[in-house]
Order: sequence, then C-alpha cells, then structure tokens
Amino acid sequence: MKILTPTLGSLLLATSALVAPHVALAQQAPQSAPTSGGPETEVEELIVLGVNIPQPMRETSEVASFLTVEDLKRQGDDNAAEALTRLSGLSLVSGRFVYVRGLGERYSSALLNGSPLPSPEPLQRVVPLDLFPSNILAGTSVQKTYSVNYPGEFGGGIIDLKTTKIPNEPFFSMSASVGGNTETTFKEGITYYGSRTDGLGYDDGAREIPKPLQAAIETGHRITSGVNFTDNQLVFIGSSLVNAPMNLIQIKNDIQPAFSVDLSGGRSFEVPGGTLGVLFVGGFDNSWRSRFGKQQEGAVGGGVIEPVTDYDFRSTQNDVVVNALVGVGYDMGDHVFSWTNLYIHSTTKEARIREGFSELTGADVRDDYTEWFERSLTSTQLTGEHTFGDLEIDWRGAFATTARNTPYEKGIRYRLVGGEYLHNASQEQNYTRFGEVEDKLASFGVDGAYTMALSNQRDVIFSGGVAWSDNDRSAIQREFRFLALNAALPIEVQRQRVDYLLADYNIGPGALMIRETSGGDGAAAYKAALEVKAVYIQADAEIIPLVRATVGLRYEDAIQSVTPLALFAGDPVPFAPPALENQYVLPAATVTWNFYEEMQLRVGLSKTIARPQFRELAPLSYLDPDTDRLFIGNPNLVDSELINFDARYEWYFARDQYLTLGLFYKDIDKPVEAIVNEVGATVQTTFLNAPRAVLYGAEVDVKTYFEFFSETPWFSSKRWLAAANYTYSKSEVVVEDGDVVFPLTVDGSSRPAKDFVNDGDPMQGQSEHLVNVQFGFEDEAARSQATFLVGFASKRITTRGRTGFPDLVQEPGVMLDFTYRRDFTVWDKDVTFGFEARNLLGEDYQEFQELGGGRVDNNTYALGRSFSVSLSTRF
Repeated sequence: MKILTPTLGSLLLATSALVAPHVALAQQAPQSAPTSGGPETEVEELIVLGVNIPQPMRETSEVASFLTVEDLKRQGDDNAAEALTRLSGLSLVSGRFVYVRGLGERYSSALLNGSPLPSPEPLQRVVPLDLFPSNILAGTSVQKTYSVNYPGEFGGGIIDLKTTKIPNEPFFSMSASVGGNTETTFKEGITYYGSRTDGLGYDDGAREIPKPLQAAIETGHRITSGVNFTDNQLVFIGSSLVNAPMNLIQIKNDIQPAFSVDLSGGRSFEVPGGTLGVLFVGGFDNSWRSRFGKQQEGAVGGGVIEPVTDYDFRSTQNDVVVNALVGVGYDMGDHVFSWTNLYIHSTTKEARIREGFSELTGADVRDDYTEWFERSLTSTQLTGEHTFGDLEIDWRGAFATTARNTPYEKGIRYRLVGGEYLHNASQEQNYTRFGEVEDKLASFGVDGAYTMALSNQRDVIFSGGVAWSDNDRSAIQREFRFLALNAALPIEVQRQRVDYLLADYNIGPGALMIRETSGGDGAAAYKAALEVKAVYIQADAEIIPLVRATVGLRYEDAIQSVTPLALFAGDPVPFAPPALENQYVLPAATVTWNFYEEMQLRVGLSKTIARPQFRELAPLSYLDPDTDRLFIGNPNLVDSELINFDARYEWYFARDQYLTLGLFYKDIDKPVEAIVNEVGATVQTTFLNAPRAVLYGAEVDVKTYFEFFSETPWFSSKRWLAAANYTYSKSEVVVEDGDVVFPLTVDGSSRPAKDFVNDGDPMQGQSEHLVNVQFGFEDEAARSQATFLVGFASKRITTRGRTGFPDLVQEPGVMLDFTYRRDFTVWDKDVTFGFEARNLLGEDYQEFQELGGGRVDNNTYALGRSFSVSLSTRF
C-alpha cells in the first residue's frame, strides 16, 4: 500500500491533482476476482485530504468566518450590520455596531477592501456597519485570530467588507421593495416640517446657519449680552433662526410604508493589453419607525431600586439612505488594477416627546425634541495586483471622508402647572444646537509575497509589507438658548404654542433674548489625529506534511492626540492631554493541522492593542438621541493591550457542510469601560481604564444539507438546510487591592479602582450566550427558497451604574425572522419575488436596572413586527 498526501498547493488551494507518492494516503480496495489466465489486479483508491474544505478556509490559516453573496440573499438583511449577526460569536448593538465575542466595537476593526475607514459617529472612531447596504457587498470576512498583515488594533476580530466586483458578462439588474412595521405603518406618528426635500434625505438649505448668526460666530466672541453685542444685534440674530418648520411637532395621521429601489449594471470590454470593466450600483431607501415606551431613573433605598423619575415617551423617525458605487477594473493577466468609488448618505429625521415626573425638577414636565442627523461617507480606492513568477506584489491607496451634520437640533422643556404645560425660559430651558463632525482618513499599503519551494511537495511563502494611515477629525457644537433675562415671561406667553412662543414678537430686551451656552459641559470643539506607521514580516509554510504554520511580527508606531479648542477670544485654552505616542511589536502565530481527511485543527496566539476612540478622549459633552443620556470624554485614557489565544476544530464532512468547535481566551490590560459620573445635579456617562479583564469562551458552528426520503412531491423536490451556531463567553473585570484608575477629573488624579468597578463584573456589551439558527429549503424545480432565522442574545451590560447602583443591562431576547424567495419568468426575463418577516415573536427593546426585587426601565419600547415584499430582475 502506498501513502499519499496532497502537496501544499492541492491541500490548501485544491488546484492541483499532482501528489507525491511517498507522502500520500491510500486505502486498500477489495481485491477483484482474477481474470482468466492473468494475475490478480490490485486496485487502490486514493483519498485526497481537504477536498471539501471551502476555498476561503483553504486560503487562510486563521480562525475566520465568511459571509457570501448567497448568504446575503438567503438572509435578506438590509445592511452589513444585520447580516453579520448571523455568524457565530457576533451580535448587534444599537442597530449599528457589531460586537465580536462580546467585545465592544472599539475592539474590532472595519476595513473596506482592505483599507481602513473613518467614522461619522461622534462617540466612535469605528465606522457603524449599518451604513453599508447589502446591495453593494460581494461578501464579508471576519477573522477572529490575528495575523500581522492586518492593523494591530484587534480584539474581537477584523471585519473586511468586500464590494461587488467587475462582471465578466454584461448585466443590468433592478429591484424594488415595500414594507411596514406593526408599530408604525398606517398608524399615527409625530413629525415636523423641516424642509421641502427632507423625504429625499437632503435638506434644501433651510437648516443652514442663518447669515446674521454666522456673522456673529465669525467675530470669535461668545454671543451674549454685554460688551460684544448690543440688544438690537441680539434681537436681529435671534429673529433670524428658522422657527415653525424646526420647532413645531405635528401629528402625522398615517405613517407611510417603507420602500427601496436598487439598480446595478456592468460590463467588460476587450481593449489593447487586457480587459476593461465598469460597474455601477445605486440604491435609495426610505423607512419610518415609531417608538412608544418608558424612560426611568431610579434611586436605591433599603437595598431596593425604585423609579424616581418616570417618563412616557413617543418618537417617530424617518431614515433615508442613498448609496452609489462606481468601479473600474483593468485586467492584464498578471497585472490587475481596480478603482472603487463609494458614496453613502444616511439621514435620520426624528421628532420625540417625553412627559412625566422629573425628580430633579420636582414636577411633571414635558420635553419636545426635533432633530436631523445627516451622515455621509465618500471613499475612493485604487489597488493593484501584480504577479512576477513566484513573486506577488499588491498595493492599495485610499482616501475617505465621513461627516455628521446635526443642524437645528432642538429641545424645549415645559412644566405642568394647573393642568397646562408652561415654558418660562428660566427654570425650564430650551436649546438650539448646530453640530458637525468631519473625519478624513488617508491610507496606503504595499504587500509582497514570495513563494519558495522547500521540496518537491512543500512550499514556504515569505511575505511582508508596509502600511500607513493618517486619520484627522474635527468636531464642533454650538448651543444657543432663548432666556428670559430681565423679567419673567407673562403667563399668556408661557402657555403659547412653541412657534408663537419663539416668534419675533416675543424676542426683545423685555422678553426672550438669545444667549450662547456652547461649552457649558466641557469643550465645545476639538481636533483629533491618529497617524499609524507599520511594517510586518510573515512566513507561511507546510512545516511538515499536513501541518501548516503562519508566524509573523508587526511593528507599529502611532501618535494619537485630542486637542480641545477655545472658541472665543480671551477664553483660556482648554487643557489638552498629552499625545499618546506608542511603539508596539506585535507577534502572531497560527498552526493548522489537517490531521484526518476533511478535518483540521487550528491554534493561534497573538498580542494586539486597542486604542481609545477620539470621542472617549475628548472632554466635549454629547447627548445621545437614542437614550437621552449625556456623554463626555476622559483625556486620561491610555491604550489597552491584549493577549489572544484561539483553538478550533473543523470538520468539513461534505461540500458546503461543516462542524466547528472553538475555544478562545483573551487577557486585556487596561480595558476601557463606561461609567456614570455625577457633576452636581447632572448625571453623565464617561470612560476610564479598568485595571484588567479576561474573556474566555467556546463556539460551536454546524451547517448541513439533507433531503427527506418521502414520495410526497412537496418534500422530495427540496434540499433542506439546517445551520446553527452557539457562543458561550464569560468576561470578568479583575480588580485587586491597591489598583487605581484615572477617572475624569480636572487634575488627572487617581482614585481607588473599587470605587468605580467591581472585581468579577462582566465587561460591557458582552452577552454570555449567543445563538443563531437557520432552517429552510431550496427547491430547484419550483425555483424557490425559504428560511427561518432565529437569533438569541442573553443579557448584557450597556452602562455601569453609579456607585451603589446596579448596572444598566439590556435583554435582547429571541428574534425570529422568515425569508422567502421565488424565481419566475415574465416576458422571457427572470424575476425574483421576495418576502421577509422580522421579529415574529414581537420582542421588545428592554434596558433596565434591577436590585432587591425592584426594577427601573431606563429605556424600553416595543419594536413591532416588520414585513416586506420585493421584486427584482436581471437583464
């Protein structure tokens, strides 16, 4: 019997049928009967290992998960954030950020075709993945073990989004969908006028800063009564603000259904020297969401927490997303060039009302909010792939900008007096805010790989590269209030509707006067920068037959700074924390053993880092519209360092079918945690470095196809899918006697760690149990596909409670979805009908605190059930 095994190429890439006789695996076949008059003939059956291992898993030695185009179609998810939650160990927080193995978004990096992306979010440097519609994606990879060709900021995983590629065949496709939600569609909601073009996601200019206000800002002086501005000037400035269209909340009797339209097309041309291809993808999505719920704050007495502030709230928001992708590719065989341009514009227009008892005010109050959040991302990337025999060189250069514009962010409070709500512009405040965040990120990288033969059967790939990125951010927020400075407002004015209350005839020295309150809670503006220079080397080899090892080293030199800015002439320069200048040597090693037929064992060990995000460092206050909580950064934060260990067993028992079992462990030095900080009567959320934390757990992931052995046509024509993954993870903050932390203080002094975090507390955002299940069928005869999708995440901490209070936790619960697709032919064209149903069990959003049998609902509301239908065709 001969022993056969595949070469490196056949084992890892499955592209060659050539094997070396002395290292092959064979199996003795039963002897056949001897032929008449001839010798016995021995027949051998050769078994090549790894033929069922999917292509991506053969090409990587890392622990990774992959999302394909087929997965995106089956799941029917609208954007990358929703789609990624179907993978093992991934969960979605705030509808935008993906947590890998329970670690917050700061511990994961998002790349677009290998290039980093800036973020338009004021609280995060990580780009929110809900920005990326699934129609622009060709797939996504999530690498859970670190390899040195990726940035060193790695904790939970690296998420690399791949955009649609240039087609080989010309095509044009279009799709449209319409849908609704049981809490929203065709039901009463609230809104405000805004501007004529709000339904398109773009303001028509109505929200631009008025010219008189802009001229006053450009003087460099705080806009308030005194030596800088006369009363007449202040009246002119205050009267220039747009009134009724931005202030007046109105009832909308019937909220319209959500709808979307997507177009894509592309083709290739033969040109001198190669093939030129072009691609276009565009989409428009308009959706509505109404929420009705509770927002409470609690107090602890006798070991029991009970509500002391209790609001009922309602809100309606209109979300509009416009996206476009244009790609050009030039393929010369050994040299391939690609130019990818991406534009995403996402707008949220929201009206919100909450009313109830406020402990701080000691009375029943009502708060009205009208808001406009405009986010955009523009990215251009140029890449090249070059092959020179055994040498491959890839390069990429990208420039991306993101922006978040929040003009006319309005809020006004009323007090209930004698059965009617009054606003006196003294005890009850109002505000008008103009905010802007702009992020710019330039990056460049070169990777080279050289394949060298170790023997006739084994190769080694030496690779290395350099990378550079430069991220600059600027953020500013101006706040203005109308105050009754010289005399109390007459009662008949206090009871007026808001657009009458803030009308020109109520603005003047004896009534309301505008005053700028920018920077009242920290700095009003800041600049931030992060420059990273990196170089790495790596070796990838089949060190002995069936055992592949990847070993590498990455060196990163980074400078990160956040500089608060003084907006007004004569103001003291705000304290600027020293820049974080760090150099790291980050090793990583992964070993893959293809020990039996379709089975592999992977083991990885690495050191990585996590840097504080800009907003976590900047001492600028920010109101989160999702929770109505005030956030402020802490300039005392430092980098976190992680040691990562992973092991995973993989069995690919048939094509596209597998079972994996994994273990992971992470030791985190100085993890960043959010805490609640009290400043007088103001409660705000800030950040600090906890002393240490550990995270460990296990994952199981299985996927299989099967058929029912039944004569019933409905069953016999179908191929059934069953897939499930489960992640158990446990995290603990480690606090020992003598440990100190550096909370937000004026002098940067230390405090005992146990005053802020408890030993053994779980890390924020980490669910102990994550479950995803898919069950469905494919019917080739009927050209249909149906899938039930189940997702479950157990409780997780959203924010630390202040001293003596329990933590705020969220309970996502069980989400049951259903998707159905069916192809049919109309006028000789293939058309696809789609149906989606989301949250069929009617789970609610619940964020709460519990202690001693008492409960406080910090933020709870009904999510409703969502349904949509779609049609698409391809020419």
